[in-house]
Amino acid sequence: MKTALNLQDADGFYEQLLDAHQGLSPRQSELLNARLILLLANQVGDGKVLRECVEAAGKLPD
Repeated sequence: MKTALNLQDADGFYEQLLDAHQGLSPRQSELLNARLILLLANQVGDGKVLRECVEAAGKLPD
């Protein structure tokens, strides 16, 4: 699992993500996030890495 910043345009991606949620209901935002997670998980494709990411995300502070 990569922990160092590996996203070339983090600000641009964040802006795109915010734009994608614009005007959506809370339920629609949840569905968008769920679909995005599944698409990105498919891109990663490595079950071990995905497990490590899920575990690491669960340990992040609120």
